[in-house]
Amino acid sequence: MRPLEGLMVLDFSQFLAGPSAAMRLADLGARVIKVERPDGGDLCRRLYISNLELDGDSTLFHSINRNKESYSANLKDPVDRKKIEQLIEKADVMIENFRPGIMKKLGLDFDKVQALNPRLVYASVTGYGKEGPWVTKPGQDLLAQSLSGLTWLTGNADSNPTPMGIAVADLFTGAHCVQGILACLVRRAVTGKGGYIEVNLMESILDLQFEVLTTHLNDGGKRPQRCEVNNAHAYLGAPYGVYATSDGYLSLAMGEVPHLGRLLNCSALEKYTDCKTWFTHRDEIKSVLVEHLKLETTAYWLAILDPADIWCAEVMSWEKLLEHEGFKSLDFIQTIHRENGVSISTTRCPIRVDGVILKSPQGSPKIGEHNLKIQQEFKL
Repeated sequence: MRPLEGLMVLDFSQFLAGPSAAMRLADLGARVIKVERPDGGDLCRRLYISNLELDGDSTLFHSINRNKESYSANLKDPVDRKKIEQLIEKADVMIENFRPGIMKKLGLDFDKVQALNPRLVYASVTGYGKEGPWVTKPGQDLLAQSLSGLTWLTGNADSNPTPMGIAVADLFTGAHCVQGILACLVRRAVTGKGGYIEVNLMESILDLQFEVLTTHLNDGGKRPQRCEVNNAHAYLGAPYGVYATSDGYLSLAMGEVPHLGRLLNCSALEKYTDCKTWFTHRDEIKSVLVEHLKLETTAYWLAILDPADIWCAEVMSWEKLLEHEGFKSLDFIQTIHRENGVSISTTRCPIRVDGVILKSPQGSPKIGEHNLKIQQEFKL
């Protein structure tokens, strides 16, 4: 039995943050009903990555809406809204990510919903919260990354501001949403009352930076200093970075520079005995490593560094990763299916419960696919 079996979640959200939270709750055993508008459903159905489509929907939609049922309803229609209210009365969790004020106009804001179901845990996902000058700004991942200062941490010192290559603000917001929901469910088990969770992209992406932002707040407000050579962390010294070898790339994490020099037979590194120089002279040190490491293959260096317990790794492509025994041992890929037989390969839930890997073959739903079933079951 999965931890959240017996709980019902109504997912009113679109795109990534909210749906990823609902997906994780489904992975953990909750029944998730995705509430969508009849004319097109979740806009993420048409948010394509590399124009890749499967069975009429984007692969992005498939990947982030597995394990869900779909109930289509026009929330502006009084008849449909009454049916939704009946579902809300029976639900344990509700997730929405409409722009601030929209749910109130629809009569489905927290105060209204709490009157229908005091035990409900209600989660709202926004871009920037419900107050301040950014309230009306689109809650989009790249915009949140840009506003948050995150883009000044990636890339070399002479690079333009560089965003992360995935929707990191959305996905961390989804994770924070799940944390808040689970906390309120624990509290509900004690008090019998639900709760109201609010998360937003901006606060989540700021929280992701808590280590470096704390440093900035306490070092006199110094601007992050990205390395000129092989930057991997603006606040860490050499050798931290990714280096080209004769046939690929090698990453080096923290380590003692003179010791590394002896292991690599690179005498130029042995003079940096003062650990403070590993930061103050990091570009100088990294430049030495750049020239030295490209003389041999990645495997050659790993054969020296791994036995010496140096924190290092080969930089793999996805093709090489998927063929590696280390990845295969994780059993991290699953195949999910729609009821019409269409299947897609995707990742599984990264959480193991009581030693059990959580997989499920249920794929994403078609718009309104489960309307009849849900209406009959709940007598809507």
